[in-house]
Amino acid sequence: MSENITARLLRDWPLPMPDFKADKETRGHILIVAGSREMPGAVLLAATAALRAGAGKLTIATAASVAVAVGAAVPEARVIGLDETPAGGLRGDGTPGLIHACERASAVLIGPGMQDDAASCALVRSLLPHCADRPLILDAAGMRIAGGDGGNDDAVPAAGYHFASPVLLTPHAGELAGLTGADKDDISARPDAAARLAAQRWHATVALKGAVTIIANPENRQWRHEGGNTGLAISGSGDVLAGVIAGLAARGASLEQAAAWGVALHAMSGEQLALKHGPLGYLAREISNEIPALLRALAAD
Repeated sequence: MSENITARLLRDWPLPMPDFKADKETRGHILIVAGSREMPGAVLLAATAALRAGAGKLTIATAASVAVAVGAAVPEARVIGLDETPAGGLRGDGTPGLIHACERASAVLIGPGMQDDAASCALVRSLLPHCADRPLILDAAGMRIAGGDGGNDDAVPAAGYHFASPVLLTPHAGELAGLTGADKDDISARPDAAARLAAQRWHATVALKGAVTIIANPENRQWRHEGGNTGLAISGSGDVLAGVIAGLAARGASLEQAAAWGVALHAMSGEQLALKHGPLGYLAREISNEIPALLRALAAD
């Protein structure tokens, strides 16, 4: 049975709040490994969202070819440039500072805007041991490791990939179908069952995104959210959601709490933007701007 994610549930499940003496380290250090030379905007969207969600310190690891531009666009961040594969993927091996940044982070997000599935799998695999003591959010290409095929689209996904440390995966129905071999229409028709099976299969928390979003953890707890609007179905919207969740996790929220709050805040932001601009036509980059006021409103009620 799923718990409905409502404003009441969120108020009864308050986020960790720093006291007035808190510095940027206390508020949480988020590491975002994301982007590529063709999709540098994804890391900008995720990074901005993480800061708007309240994270205090930000490190970005992205493609070396765009690292300087990303640093100029997000002056709040330290930026690490990563070597790239011919297909545009990121290489983490031998990069000074990446493992150190991973081990110092309060939470880690990997995946938005990344290319080259095989390279993405290798990068996640190399970083997993260094993320063992902190929440890890895998989004987009970062989730490919869960398929167990190393990025080979012709391979049959493995029977199950068990993560040994706290991990959240954020697939939509099409991505979950690709990772598990299940039918997309079946997943869409029974999202509760699909999310539960995926969480058990991978021993991970799964946020199965859609018009109805289901969050399931390995202990068989589930949360259900229905809301938002069609305007949120826009390029970059998922990158923002991943960033919000990661920012909340960096503040100290559990992966389940960060996912529940993140999904609700994302939907509420869409509703606020629809009031200002209409149901369609607002941009993914505008979603994050609504987050701080919504956090304040929910905390005040």
